[in-house]
Amino acid sequence: MQKPDFWKEKDKAIKTAQELSELQEEITEFEKLKKEDNPEKLIRKIKEKELQVFLSGKYDKGNAVFSVIAGAGGQDAQDWATMLLRMYQRYCENKGFKTKILHQSFGESGPEGRVGTKTVTLEVKGSYAYGFLKNETGVHRLVRISPFSAQSLRHTSFSMVEVLPEISQAEDIEIKPEDLRIETFRASGPGGQYVNRRETAVRITHLPSKITVSCQAERLQGQNKDTAMKLLYAKLYQMKEKEKEKELAKIKGKTVLIEWGSQIRSYVLHPYKLVKDLRTGVETSDVEGVLNGDLDQFHDFLSKDK
Repeated sequence: MQKPDFWKEKDKAIKTAQELSELQEEITEFEKLKKEDNPEKLIRKIKEKELQVFLSGKYDKGNAVFSVIAGAGGQDAQDWATMLLRMYQRYCENKGFKTKILHQSFGESGPEGRVGTKTVTLEVKGSYAYGFLKNETGVHRLVRISPFSAQSLRHTSFSMVEVLPEISQAEDIEIKPEDLRIETFRASGPGGQYVNRRETAVRITHLPSKITVSCQAERLQGQNKDTAMKLLYAKLYQMKEKEKEKELAKIKGKTVLIEWGSQIRSYVLHPYKLVKDLRTGVETSDVEGVLNGDLDQFHDFLSKDK
């Protein structure tokens, strides 16, 4: 970095500087571990470091793009999507990750002014954010007494979670300008509130794949466009990886469930309280703790499998 021509290749230089920053941060964390005098905190931190050893995927160390999509079921499903959003925001806060809502579309207002979520996309920044979150991809099922039912009936709701790595520009993915339809619109809050006077929000449609991404988090249209392009690269990368998995499954001659739509976890609030991870078999009756972001218990399988 001290070489005079270091910044001539800007993209390469930024990548190198970022790598150095990550390494320096890692060294600092280990220095802090040496000085930690609280045994419980030390054990927890060491377990986190052990887990990171197994997060060796291409994008595991980087940031994540996190989406929650309400399933069929009207207000109940939209309310469940909002609950999941809060759960993951708290989990990320506990992990020291920074989150920002890039785009959110709202449903109807329910009892006590509760506003549901149709779809929401979060940017999650932090070391190993994608590695820790990627296994949350899938369908999440909620069973409870519906707050929207006048007869207090039990209702089952579904929401889809999708986690993608943040990709500025994938090396093996080419996006042609003529393949894009770029639209601008005014960002707004729940129920159409807080409508901006300027059309700063951006929606990009990739015509060949029919993939659509949006961003309304930034004040400037150009910044929203840049973020939306990152989302598009991530979704195209995901689509390409799924095609590779399908081809591999054909070669192996096995029927492998590789779609993102598979159910991964059930949250039961009535007639009993239980959260069960259907992949790992991990169960807990502490539903409140889970909904407040205590998700690491479902991630231990990463190290057990190894």
